[in-house]
Amino acid sequence: MKTALITGITGQDGSYLAELLLDKGYRVYGMTRRASVATDERIAHIADRLTLIPGDLLDEASLVSAIRTAQPDEVYNLAAQSFVPTSWNQPVLTGDLTGLGVARMLEAVRQVKPDARFYQASSSEMFGKVREEPQTERTPFYPRSPYGVAKCYGHFLTVNYRESYDLYAVSGILFNHESPRRGPEFVTRKITLGVARIAAGLADTLPMGNLAAKRDWGFAGDYVEAMWRMLQQDVPTDYVIGTGVTHDVMEFCAIAFRRAGLGDWQRYVRTDPTLYRPAEVDHLRADASRARAELGWAPSTDFEGLVEMMVDADLARVAVAA
Repeated sequence: MKTALITGITGQDGSYLAELLLDKGYRVYGMTRRASVATDERIAHIADRLTLIPGDLLDEASLVSAIRTAQPDEVYNLAAQSFVPTSWNQPVLTGDLTGLGVARMLEAVRQVKPDARFYQASSSEMFGKVREEPQTERTPFYPRSPYGVAKCYGHFLTVNYRESYDLYAVSGILFNHESPRRGPEFVTRKITLGVARIAAGLADTLPMGNLAAKRDWGFAGDYVEAMWRMLQQDVPTDYVIGTGVTHDVMEFCAIAFRRAGLGDWQRYVRTDPTLYRPAEVDHLRADASRARAELGWAPSTDFEGLVEMMVDADLARVAVAA
């Protein structure tokens, strides 16, 4: 039986990854930091199959303790300050958690369990103002937010530790991946939750920012499979993970409102200039051909199916709350 340690286990990706690893027969430890309110609703259904241990990316001693306790074969570092707009309001905290937090994790692994295989959650936001399209593992980075900058630090440090200390350390450069478990502050859940509230008569309009922004959107449940496959290879290598197809926010709105039986989305959506990013990332599209060829990975959920899945889940949530 293999053992895995997941940081950020209470988040969207952490919960799906925990399910996947449990189904594969792993012993799963999840690292969580103390919070005054419960944040484990995403893993409540598998809580009795997990072992949760305390830890914080801001505190290296707690990371060392977590790795000593778990003695993991695989470490998945998914924890971060991951909401891009917040990174402008809290750039120092974002740098400390999302950037330096990776350094603390890598040091803890190197000191305590150097034979563990390490996965770092990198992001397509590192490409930012893209230099080429689509983006591959060799596309230069040009981040357009403090979050993207912090992710670049974590990404390159993972490469550095792999090459300097011979650690099995890889980064997955994941493009946008969504699910019904996405936080309501993210644009996709903002849309589907807003649609559900309008359908229930709890709201009349949905304020939005840049409707023309395009993203390569996939299903988080598919993407955690790619994470696991990266740690099963003979040679540690970084991979781009995405669908290779882009859609703009308007398309997302159109499918969401139609799924809820509300008709034309333009009757409800209102553009609010205050919701625009200070520096926008307009067009991200993955070339995941390397992952397809070497990992045997491909997404199983298409864009329309993803949007409909999220709308259905939020319609049900709002109905229960009502």
